[in-house]
Formats: sequence, structure tokens, C-alpha cells
Amino acid sequence: MSTPGRSAARALPSRGLASGAYPQRPDAGDGAALMDVLRSLRSRCAAAGATRLPAGVARLLAAASPHARAFDEAGLQRAIRVVRGRLCREGLTDKAAGAALALVAEAMRRTLAKTPYETQLLAAWCMLNGRLVEMATGEGKTLAAALAAAVAALGGTPVHILTANDYLVRRDREALEPFYAALGLSSACVVGAMGREERALAWQRDIVYATAREVTFDYLRDHLALGGERDALVLRARALAAVGGLQASAERGATEPLLPGLCLCLVDEADSILLDEAIVPLILAAPTQALDADAYRRVYEIACTLQRERDYVLLHARRAAALTSAGREYVKAAVEGAKGVLSPARRACELVEAALAARLLYRRDREYAVADAQVQLIDELTGRIAQGRQWQGALHPMVEIKEGLEPSAPTITAAQITYQRFFPRYLKLGGMSGTLRETRHELRVLYDVPVVHMPLSQPDRRSWLGEHCYLDAPHKWRAVLRAVKAQADAGRPVLVGTDSVTDSTHLSALLHHAGIRHQLLNATQDADEAAHIARAGHARMVTIATNIAGRGTDIRLDAQAAACGGLHVIAAMRNRSRRIDRQLIGRAARHGDPGSAQVMLALDDSLVRHAWPAGVLARAARLAGPGGDGTDAGRVPGWLARPLFVIAQRRAEWRDRAHRRELRRTDRHAAQLYGFAGGTE
Repeated sequence: MSTPGRSAARALPSRGLASGAYPQRPDAGDGAALMDVLRSLRSRCAAAGATRLPAGVARLLAAASPHARAFDEAGLQRAIRVVRGRLCREGLTDKAAGAALALVAEAMRRTLAKTPYETQLLAAWCMLNGRLVEMATGEGKTLAAALAAAVAALGGTPVHILTANDYLVRRDREALEPFYAALGLSSACVVGAMGREERALAWQRDIVYATAREVTFDYLRDHLALGGERDALVLRARALAAVGGLQASAERGATEPLLPGLCLCLVDEADSILLDEAIVPLILAAPTQALDADAYRRVYEIACTLQRERDYVLLHARRAAALTSAGREYVKAAVEGAKGVLSPARRACELVEAALAARLLYRRDREYAVADAQVQLIDELTGRIAQGRQWQGALHPMVEIKEGLEPSAPTITAAQITYQRFFPRYLKLGGMSGTLRETRHELRVLYDVPVVHMPLSQPDRRSWLGEHCYLDAPHKWRAVLRAVKAQADAGRPVLVGTDSVTDSTHLSALLHHAGIRHQLLNATQDADEAAHIARAGHARMVTIATNIAGRGTDIRLDAQAAACGGLHVIAAMRNRSRRIDRQLIGRAARHGDPGSAQVMLALDDSLVRHAWPAGVLARAARLAGPGGDGTDAGRVPGWLARPLFVIAQRRAEWRDRAHRRELRRTDRHAAQLYGFAGGTE
């Protein structure tokens, strides 16, 4: 492994005189575009990644580990105090890192009864040095992050570990608290239901678990509390004034930041957070006047009377509707004389277009779910409920009207930021995921973090049963049903991945009719996710999941399931990204377990239907031949189906990358134009 530059490798950022009262990296500003070009060139020239610990660290770790095992508890605590001082003085030198990793690994063995693998120690080292680590499912990403966090925290660095949802935040912190306590480190978690005082106390701990959304919104709250000030000298002066009692206590409470700055962040499921979720700006909203619900309902009623092609056209690629000239005249006549939000008529036309999109292009249990009398967005890549997220503009209240709910009151933007501008502000950024290699270039450009691939600690025992395509959805679901029954009858657990709640419930109905015991895991059952996943490895258990719902939770096999061949995964779709396909397939045969996987597709799947003209797909269906009722009924030859799906997937990935690039450009432009007003970061 090529060791990073000495200064970068040794640096352990912390709050204090050197980094200021609110440590963070300054915004790239006008030079950001040039830095992107330089990072792109560096990424293309970078090596593939490391597979071994640096020689110096490996030798010192090998020498220190037997001594660490020989310590009694008192001796271990004395050694921990010594290595704390060394890390604070020297940073991550080879000697300090080797000694620290040996001690934290021994503390993990004693408190959690888990001995870290060499790949986990290497992953921890890479994350400490500002890298993203690709580790396969079941290889111990959570423990690797804990090792890295413990070493950094021993050196005085506040550490934020970010993961997918509040359940995983609580689970990981509770599971690892004894390990951190044995090292003399404090830990906490920050979740959505916590108040300001509780949050402020939690963020002062050495190691804090949270979701990306929580830390970003608290950063925006700090931005407002500090009046948008980020100058280190000004913040130090404020801190000294507060300590010296020069500020009134009430004023200190209102302006004191929640976070101790942005020192070190370790991101779990890094590709999901840094790329997939980065396309949505995070907006800290403030309430404004009440919404005119009657006017919005009137607009929706007008939209229901319009005729397609004559009055409007649907723009499927943009998921939007556009009025024709005839439609605009019709709407203007319908709202003539109206006041408020329906005046001027141009505003009424925009509202009608939002109502048309809500009515015709956004589908319940695919783009959103309805629970607790609320419209809740579904993350299309993960299948999870996107907690706290809303569509911008009039779209969200129009969807609420469509579902017979009271439309939400409008808000104004108090502050906003994107992950693409927030995460580079950490002085050091690392993380891990099972699927990073396809996006390593983009991650380097956006966040200046290289990707390192970790080898498997156990041989891969996954069997590949191929990819099969069928003429249409009915043929595909019959084939899926046959495959599920065959594997479950053999005593194996089965996981079926679908791309929507609608498909998952349809398959559930088919299994129920066939008398096959199963459980359903989709966006509407997100709270029970862990319990479903815990049962998914039991013999003969069939689990249907939307996309990769349950990501971040291991599927552990019981003895009978392992003896029968392990988990069998059926991907009943191709996703927009190859990464998501690999994440689902990676559920089978984790950490040396047996397992198998296969893919079942249809020519009318949404991925190809939106990528190809209907005539192309109709011709492909004619070339494939008739359907039928046999075992291979409606099978489309691979030479015909594969190019359709491969090209459609590549196009979707390209559009998503282009969307992220465009968001980055507009975000920078908005920051330059409006940053002085505090409305953006």
C-alpha cells in the first residue's frame, strides 16, 4: 500500500487552539471547479487500492498484539493512557497507529467477544486516513468503523459515525457502547425525536452515531445560530467571550452551536448517502402563512377536467406535465377573476401542471406511501421511507389532495445545503460500503476521497444460477413463483427483491394463493425491518423485499438453512444502478456462507420500458416468439434481452451522474449569489 503523505496520514483533527472552536474545512469557493478537474485527473491515475496493512504498522501491530493479550485489566488501562498521549502528541505515526490498533482490537475481543480480522484492521486504517472502503456484505463493516472511531477518539478527535436510519443508529451505538466504555470513551446517538438540549449534550460525546440527515440539519441550525459566521478567529473570540461570562446566559443558549465542529466523519453505506441521497437538497424550513386549501382543491379539480394531448402533455423523463397553448387558455378562463394563489393566471397554470404530475405520474406504493394520514416519500433506490422528506413546490400538497388528505401548509427556506457541499467540510472523511467500485471516480471528484477494495476474509461460496428474461410480467411472476417454491421445498431460505411496493404485494398475493409461507418487507413496514431480516435466514423462510430494504442488517443463517445450501436470492428486476443489483445479490453467501442467486426480468419492466420506444420492445417480443404455459414459457433469449437491459441501465446511471453534476453546479451558483443572505450554505 502506498502510504498517504506524512502530514495527511498523521493529522488527527480536534477542537482546540489549532483548529478553532468550530473546526471545519473552508468551502472551496471559486476554485471548486478547478479542484474537480484536478481530482478527476488524480482519480484516473490512482492505483486500484491496497490489500495489506502498511509494512510498518503491520510489524508493530504483530509485535504489540501478544503484549496486549497478556495485560490484565489494570495493565490494559495503563497502556491505553500511554497510547492516548502518543496519539495526541504524534498523530497517526506508524508506532502510534500500530499500538493503538492492537489495544482497541484487544478491548473489542474482551468486551464483545469478537476478534477483528486483518481486513477489518486494514479497513480501519484506511478510514482513519481519509479513504472509502469497499467491503462485501458480512465482512464486518460496523466493527471496522468502530475500530477506526476508537483510535481517532483516543487521539482527541470528535467522531461522527453516520448510518442509514434511526434503528441502525440506536442498534450500533448500544451494541458498541461497552467497547467504547472499556477504552474510556463516551458515546451517544442522535435521532429524530430528540430535543435541542438532549442533542447538544449528545454531540459533545467522543463518538456519536446519527443519520446523515440529522447531522446536516443540526449543522444548518448552527449556521443560523452563528449568523452564518465561519471565520475561525471570530468563532474563537465568541468562545472566549462565552467562557469569560461576557455574554448573557440567555444569549449563549440561543447562539451556542450544537455540533463541536466537523472533525472526522465515517459514513456507513457511503455510496447510498454520498451519491444516491445527494441529489436532494436538505432544506431547513420555517413556517409561513396558512395554505389556501380550497384554492388548491379547485386547481386539482380543474386538472381532472383536462384532456391529454389537447390540453397537456406528459414529460415522463422529467416526471412533469406541461400545458399546451389550448390548456393554458382553458385554465386562464377557469380562474378568471380569482384572487390569492390563483392570481396571476401564470401561477394558476403552474399549479395545474403540478396537479397533473401528482395525479398521473406519481403512484402510491411506488413513489410514495400513505401512513398515519401523511404522504411519505419512498426512496426509489433503497425502498425505504425517506423520513422527513417532501417534494418541493406545489407537488406535495397536490399529492395529498389526490389521496384525500389535508394539504400541507407552505414553508419558507431558512437555510439549505446539499451533501455534496456539506461532507467536504469535514476535516477528514472516510467510510465503507459493499458497492463502491463503479463510482470510485465520481466519489473522488465530488469528495476528494479515494476508494480501496478489501479482499474477502473467507472464500466466496456463492453459486450463480443465471439471468432469465420473459415476455411480460405475468410470465415473469409465474417463473419467480416456481423458483421460490423449488428452493423453499429444498429447505432453503429465499429472498426476493422487487422494485416497488406494488410488485411486492402482488407477489405476496401469489405466494399466499400457492400456500407458501412468507414475510413481506417493504417501505410501509420500515419499523419492523430488523425483525423481518432476523427471520430471513431461517430454513424455508421466504422474504419479499422492495429493492434492498434491510440494507445494513445481516441475514444470518440457522443451522438447517446452512446445511440445505444457504440463502437463495432472486432479483426480480434490474435497478437503475449496478451497485444496487450487487448489493441485493451480495445478501447471499455472506462471510463464507453457502448461497446462490439469480435474476428474473420481463420486457415490460420499468427500467427498459422507460428507456426504449414501445416499438423496439414490441419487435423484441415478436422475435422472442409466443408465450405458452410450460416451464420455459415466454422465455426471451439472453442475446436479445441482455443488450436491452444493459443499455437501459447504463443510460440511467449516466442520467443520475449528470443530475448530480448539474445539482453541484447550481448549488455552487446559488451559494455565490445568495450566500450573503443566509438562505444557503
